[in-house]
Amino acid sequence: MLAQLAQEVDFVRPAIDWHAVAPELTLLAFGALVTVMDIVWLERGRRLTSSVASIALLVTMIPIITLALDGEDRVMFGGAFVVDNYALVMKAMFLLAGYVVVLLSTNYVAEGDYWENEYYGLLLSSILGMVLMASARDLITVFVALELLSIPAYMLATWRKRDLKSNEAGLKYYLMGVFASAIMLYGMSLLYGGAGSTLLTDINDAVSVDGSPSAIVVMGVIFVIIGFAFKVSAFPFHTWAPDTYEGAPTPVTAFLSVASKAAGFVALLNLLFVGFFGRDDVYEPLIWILAAASMTVGNLIALRQTNLVRMLAYSGVAQAGYMLAPLAVASDVGDAALTATVTYLLVYAAMNLGAFAIVLAVARKTRSAEIDSFKGLFGYAPGLTIAMTVFLFSLAGIPPLGGWWAKFRVMEAVIDAESASGVVLGVFVAVNSVIALYYYARIGLGMWAEDAPDGDTTPIRVPASLVSALAITVALTIAFGVYPPLVSEFDVTLLASGLGG
Repeated sequence: MLAQLAQEVDFVRPAIDWHAVAPELTLLAFGALVTVMDIVWLERGRRLTSSVASIALLVTMIPIITLALDGEDRVMFGGAFVVDNYALVMKAMFLLAGYVVVLLSTNYVAEGDYWENEYYGLLLSSILGMVLMASARDLITVFVALELLSIPAYMLATWRKRDLKSNEAGLKYYLMGVFASAIMLYGMSLLYGGAGSTLLTDINDAVSVDGSPSAIVVMGVIFVIIGFAFKVSAFPFHTWAPDTYEGAPTPVTAFLSVASKAAGFVALLNLLFVGFFGRDDVYEPLIWILAAASMTVGNLIALRQTNLVRMLAYSGVAQAGYMLAPLAVASDVGDAALTATVTYLLVYAAMNLGAFAIVLAVARKTRSAEIDSFKGLFGYAPGLTIAMTVFLFSLAGIPPLGGWWAKFRVMEAVIDAESASGVVLGVFVAVNSVIALYYYARIGLGMWAEDAPDGDTTPIRVPASLVSALAITVALTIAFGVYPPLVSEFDVTLLASGLGG
């Protein structure tokens, strides 16, 4: 029967561009290597796993660089997998962010008596999902990539197995993540039912018709956007973030706050600019509400926090609002909205990872992430104080640091829309930037002008891996602000594929 069926079905094996999928295959190979090391060498392989993970991420950059130098867009599987400038920029960001997270994790995991092999294997698996997400142009590919990055992240959040807060963090993250995935999958099924295809370009063609959209299209778009609002911790779908960030291991928190959030935004950009762009009347009002509410509520709640990690969590909610703002006027400014959001993502990755690196370094002495524990930091760790000031002021948008340029591109995009909604959203961005400056400056004042709460001014010993992570993040945060073309002149576009060009 099977032979007869094989004869009746005219199966054609799809052509595979091995160069285009080289980054994914490289990560997969190194992930398998880490697993084999765990099986064969057990405890003897613990000292090597962080080095192998670092090498894996650096080696994966090689095919990305060669693809960038080649300059040719590559399309496979009928348009479901695309490698273009946009995808390469996002892949490079994920790999660099992952490399910094490995540097943050090296001493933390080794000193904490954790299973290192499993940790780095899960980390590489999650990054693999992110790298795949950058090229996903199909609902199935998007969902598979999303689950590939999310499932390892659920387990990483509970890595401190004997810590009740870590268990609670992982459970909340898992339950909320699964709920979000279910909502998103239901929305995707509605879009497939309405379009008859899972390709984003086909969906755009099907939904981009004159007149009022059908109920299926409206519900499908809304459910998908709500699902990704959970992933990027936008208000009111952010409730998992503060507890998860506080309870998870600090390197994992840094990973979730940057790489995982960025992956959610990448998927959202793919969907909006390729799949839904012809239905801006449906998604733009929803994005506008999410952006305004996220930046306002996130900043107001951050004002009340006494724990720095929770403050950074609510700050991340506000930052998600800034990144969503250009998308609320995307139909008016086109690729300028995409460029503004991508610019903000790149800068945010550098400055937020750096802030968590400082939290990790200071906690080696204070064993606390309370804001009061950072008072008097300049007296015994001036280098860390200067670096933290750079990151906090960049998050606030103070020139000449990277954050000011990111906010400038956002303001430029919403103002260029020349619409009432864009102007009002620009006011939200400006007012909330002032609010954020207050709680960032409060931390800076405590570090520079106040005394250590316990009077202990013993210098902090910072491991070489943390120093390297800080050097990378400080350099990028300053460079992005001093020389903006470094981050803003990438030729990123998604509209060509979305509009059939």
